[in-house]
Amino acid sequence: MPKAAHASQIDEQDTQRLKNIAEDILSEAKKQGADQVEAAISVGQGLSVNARLGEVETIEFHKDQGVGITVYKGQKKGSASSTKLDMASIKDMVSAACSIAHYAEDDPYSGLPDATLLATDFPDLSLHHPWAVSAEQAIEMAIECENSARFYDKRITNSEGAGIQSFEGTRVLANSLGFNHGYPASRHSMSCSVIGGSDDTMQRDYWYTVARKASDLESALKVGEMAAKRTVERLGARSISTRKCPVMFAAEVSGGLIGHFISAIRGGNLYRKSSFLLDSLQQQVFPDFINIYEQPLLPQAMGSSAYDAEGVATALRNIVEQGVVQAYVLSSYSARKLGMQSTANAGGVHNLTVQAGELNFQQMLQEMHTGLLVTELIGQGVNTLTGDYSRGAAGYWVENGEIQFPVEEVTIAGNLKDIYQSIIAVGNDVELRGNTRTGSILVAEMTLAGS
Repeated sequence: MPKAAHASQIDEQDTQRLKNIAEDILSEAKKQGADQVEAAISVGQGLSVNARLGEVETIEFHKDQGVGITVYKGQKKGSASSTKLDMASIKDMVSAACSIAHYAEDDPYSGLPDATLLATDFPDLSLHHPWAVSAEQAIEMAIECENSARFYDKRITNSEGAGIQSFEGTRVLANSLGFNHGYPASRHSMSCSVIGGSDDTMQRDYWYTVARKASDLESALKVGEMAAKRTVERLGARSISTRKCPVMFAAEVSGGLIGHFISAIRGGNLYRKSSFLLDSLQQQVFPDFINIYEQPLLPQAMGSSAYDAEGVATALRNIVEQGVVQAYVLSSYSARKLGMQSTANAGGVHNLTVQAGELNFQQMLQEMHTGLLVTELIGQGVNTLTGDYSRGAAGYWVENGEIQFPVEEVTIAGNLKDIYQSIIAVGNDVELRGNTRTGSILVAEMTLAGS
């Protein structure tokens, strides 16, 4: 069993080395006739350990690197990529990109971002926290995590295992407008999934924790116990009859509801006219207590960055204010197609936040009084063009503000325009593990199709 620690090899010198390579790429592309150039280089390393039923299943040390280049000849675009960073490979990659651009069609909207929008201020967001964990230590943690789940309750009958993952890497972005910057970042996680059985029925559930800094992870004991607790609570699940009723999306799934809104106001869907929220700027889409904004400069957060995938500077930005859409989600290309300006969202949003309300989880249940608490969503039944929403769901039936029994094999349906307008409350039980930060969301009424 390997005992060497997974030591950090990502530092400022490594970032500077990649910045120098990026400059070489830009120079080579200019030599080969490119008018504008953009290059992105990344290197990373990590450790992954998985254990099941008290035994090690996999140990993986991984190290990777890659480079991508986009060149523009006039309004013609060509892209190429490589996993090699030596000069000979770089010349071949640049040659391939330039050849593609030569044969491409003119696109009047293509090109690098507006130079005046590029980031010039790079605050320390505390994103890089290496974890000097050895494979042996990671194995011990994974087994401890799984054991805490397996022995939590006698109804836990099997396990899909527990895993520890640690990753760190650095990414450099450079372009011919003078932008050349990079920074290291880390991501560590622990997860567990177990199976429970009772009266000839079986259920599975899981739990996980993720953070930039290993010391911010939940303990192995807690992750295992949460996985087991969630599994046991689902035993005896049954369907319920078709009806209309209030639906509360638990915090761990409510981010998806907001994600459909972001998809609908994303530039690509807007200029293709494939969104149910066309021309929604300054339109009331949510109740007036809903505020949604980006917080890209939060220290140690999973979605933090001083700039987007094109180098455009990010900033605190209101997307929805008092229920009214204030801005779209645009890259440079989609902004040009719409006659607008980039919103620094090439590559996605950054720590999208739904302003929390005053009610905690139990108070949200009491506010709902009677209805369905959704803790799992199944399938992809969302039509961004029409807003029609229909997804399989599992969770719990609630009466008088108290959970009564687990529910499965039901479908919840509606139209997103109606769903958004029907939001009653957002809880203060904010989910912080991902790029969307929101508490539970209570919707006044949806159609529930069951047995």
